[in-house]
Amino acid sequence: MPESPTLTAGIHYENAANGSLIVHLSGYWQTGSAIPDIHTHVAELTRRQPRALKIKVTVTTWDSRLPCFLFKLLEFTGRKGIDTELDELPDSLRALLQLALTVPERSDAQRVSLPESTPAKIGRFVVNFANHTAEFVQFIGELMLAAAAAFGGKARFRWLDVLIAIQDAGPGALPIVGLISLLVGLILAFVGAVQLALFGAQIYIADLVALGTVREMGTLMTAVIMSGRTGAAYAAQLGMMKVNSEIDALRTMGLSPIEFLIFPRMLGLILMMPLLCLYADLMGIIGGAIVSLAIFDIAPAQYYYEIRKAVQLDDLAIGLFKGLVFAALIASAGCMRGMRCENSAAGVGDAATAAVVDSIIYIVVADSVITLLCNQLGI
Repeated sequence: MPESPTLTAGIHYENAANGSLIVHLSGYWQTGSAIPDIHTHVAELTRRQPRALKIKVTVTTWDSRLPCFLFKLLEFTGRKGIDTELDELPDSLRALLQLALTVPERSDAQRVSLPESTPAKIGRFVVNFANHTAEFVQFIGELMLAAAAAFGGKARFRWLDVLIAIQDAGPGALPIVGLISLLVGLILAFVGAVQLALFGAQIYIADLVALGTVREMGTLMTAVIMSGRTGAAYAAQLGMMKVNSEIDALRTMGLSPIEFLIFPRMLGLILMMPLLCLYADLMGIIGGAIVSLAIFDIAPAQYYYEIRKAVQLDDLAIGLFKGLVFAALIASAGCMRGMRCENSAAGVGDAATAAVVDSIIYIVVADSVITLLCNQLGI
């Protein structure tokens, strides 16, 4: 499957003897590449507190971004008194850095950071939003090509990985989904009963709980749980594989990470999400039944009859359709953030956090769009 090239500058750490740390820089350090954030790696070095540092450079191509990054890194190690060895650097790069560190900065050349204006902040937000949208569209395109190859029998992945993804996303999520859905059903019943009791219409608690759970709350709560549980896990797993250069190894062996790593995870979550939504609907209705039977003396037969009258097959189909859409969005957000994360432990944590935030935003937007469409279609 053809993949769009992504130029990435790599950096990872290796512990050495006597508390020393080896910093490996690799990849593409040039215009258009994803350059690591210096502040993230300064924080990582602060956390590790190495006694000495050895820098190794095996980059493919580089321009001024590489010496600028190393200069800031050496400024930090100099302030902290960390011995830094530069013997593994190319001669030209080592000479440039030694010259920059030897000549002190002029006092009148000190740069002053000006406060960013509101138009600049708006512009930065628009540019970041456009870049993120372009990355997401590109990722969805690669996923569709991988899905087409899989259904055509040409994709290379292991069905065992699909079964593991099904196990993680399905049975492994039953306890938390069941507990939250049961509590949501209880809350819906209590809140509805307070208002319905004013008119002596407590029997309609069943209608409120069943319709609200099947059509909206069961699917929505399941999606939020899975975004924090499975979506974040996908981002962390793929991020660690990227840090450990396992994804680069797959590409070297001619295997597409989209087909081999991402497609099984997405397939597992899409297969399990509708079943989890059905389970959440059942637990929510049971939660409403507990309140109705224990507090408002509604007979079980009455509760069941009202549910059958209120919930139609269309309502159940809409809930399951939302579940499928939410599953695709959660898996896409988690996998994309994992594949795009920086090569550090802090980068993996940031990717997991960003995956949850992206998933919830996608879920809310998709839910609003589907609800508006259903309203316009009269469903």
